[in-house]
Amino acid sequence: MKKKIVKIILIVVSVLVLFAAGFAYYIYNFTQGSEKISGKQDAIPVSTTEIDLLSKGSSDWSSWQGQNFDKKSDFTGIVKEWSKGLKKEWEVNFLCQGDQTASWSAPVIQGNVLVVPGRDENNDLVFCLNSGTGELFWKGSYEAKTKNNHGPGARATPVIDGERVYTYGRGGDLVCWDLHDGKILWHKKSAETGGIEPDWGYSSSPLIFGNKVIIQTGGKVLAAAYDKLTGEVLWTAGTGPGGYAPLNVFLADSSLLLFSGEALSALNHETGAIKWSLPWKVDYNVNAALPLSEGKTVFVTSGYSKGSMAVKVENSKPVVLWESKDLEGQQTDPVIVNGYVYGYSGNSSVNRGNLVCLRLSDGKVMWKTGEAGMGTFAYADGYLVCLDIKGNICLVEANPEKFVKVGEFKNAVPNVKNPAWTAPVIANGKLYLRYLQSIVCYNIDSKSY
Repeated sequence: MKKKIVKIILIVVSVLVLFAAGFAYYIYNFTQGSEKISGKQDAIPVSTTEIDLLSKGSSDWSSWQGQNFDKKSDFTGIVKEWSKGLKKEWEVNFLCQGDQTASWSAPVIQGNVLVVPGRDENNDLVFCLNSGTGELFWKGSYEAKTKNNHGPGARATPVIDGERVYTYGRGGDLVCWDLHDGKILWHKKSAETGGIEPDWGYSSSPLIFGNKVIIQTGGKVLAAAYDKLTGEVLWTAGTGPGGYAPLNVFLADSSLLLFSGEALSALNHETGAIKWSLPWKVDYNVNAALPLSEGKTVFVTSGYSKGSMAVKVENSKPVVLWESKDLEGQQTDPVIVNGYVYGYSGNSSVNRGNLVCLRLSDGKVMWKTGEAGMGTFAYADGYLVCLDIKGNICLVEANPEKFVKVGEFKNAVPNVKNPAWTAPVIANGKLYLRYLQSIVCYNIDSKSY
């Protein structure tokens, strides 16, 4: 009897040890490893087309912040009948080369060109595609040794400025490329100004403002501004741990909003001097959502049970209007539409969360729902195109009175095995969905249906 009990105990202990080992392996891979590339993965094609002339569209999307620093597309005329799905224009599957090369950056679009980063085992890659057909115009690359937690590829989205495009790799490489042919015009590293790569890599998309390209760095400096033509450092600002959010422009006074690892600050865009700062600390320094403003009010949100804050700024003096835990945006940008904030709240690694609408003036919850999954969205023409982490999309009215789902399209992104974290992009009547090695383009212009 005693031997039988010992045997049972040994079996139970062995199962627990195996479970613990498996759980530890899962946690290690989730936090330190790269998501494994699944689904179709093509070889990079040989470029057979050339850019005869760069063009501009009526509703380009040339930066993460959007054309007007508000994360809203200028496109109008979105198709609302989704019962038969959407018209697929093209798909490519070569952005990541190798099983452990995850890259999350979203594309940017200007007229006939689309630029998006990728990755192979040793190099950061940059692709310039025909935005209408997906054909490859050019590919650029540089060697970059990076960490591999959640993949070695870029998180930050490029920014197009005229005939140049700027990229920011997860290891801190800021590169200016000729948009015509992919020639590198200059290449700087954030470490040169004292930048220290955050735990999950540099994710703060570059900002173009005036003659400067500005990045968040963290470390000996929080942000650095470069001459966008020459790469010369024009100023640096602050010290402390970096966050993951892109900088943005506070249009009320043209200051720069910096959402670093421990604070929300406003910088003088000409000198980098800190005009004001409010502490905003969150676990792991994950301030990742784009700071936004409407009028004189600035809004930020963070996950990990931190919540949201609205700040009224007059004469460079910030006054906190309210704080709330009703919207906890971990890594999904909100959008402000006519005095109301729309955003995802919850854990971005699982498909359970709430899409929330708050009143900006006082933080009142207008509605919240779990019917749109958990994920990201793009705003255009009074609607949110919501992408959940399983690759499904739905069309939701930006309606403060009630939640209205107009349409949905299952498996818009095929072969999703890991969270589909990359935000959708709307430009010139097209919807672009990036997932690791793939981009799929859909027509959403109602005039085409």
